[in-house]
Order: sequence, then structure tokens, then C-alpha cells
Amino acid sequence: MNPTRLVAVLLIVAGALALAYGGFSYTKDTTAVKLGPLELTVKEKETVNVPLWAGIGAIVIGGALLLAGSKRG
Repeated sequence: MNPTRLVAVLLIVAGALALAYGGFSYTKDTTAVKLGPLELTVKEKETVNVPLWAGIGAIVIGGALLLAGSKRG
């Protein structure tokens, strides 16, 4: 599998996942208070929303790369 096809497939999969889930979340550790040896941390849950147009765009670009790669080779 050549690199162009690999990138195309990855874009299509990423676009499909973006459409299916609409975003992703992660946990970030933040130091709230630090007094000498005592340290309090807070876990914050951050959410990143992936726009609909980005998911569709990734699928379209991946499909175009896949078609362009098959015509060339």
C-alpha cells in the first residue's frame, strides 16, 4: 500500500469517526493548590467538538485521494 492510499484511508476513517461521535473528550490534571509538601490537583474533563463540515471534508478529500491514486497506478 503506497503512502497516498494510506493517507486517504486514514482520512476516510477519521471523517467517519468524526461524523459518528461528533467530538472527543480528555482529562487534564491541574494543580490547584501547592503548600509546601502538600499539593492538591484537580482533574478537569475537556471536550472538543468536531464540526460536521470537518468530518465531511475529510471523507471527501480521502475519497478524492483514493480515486487519484487508483487512476495513476
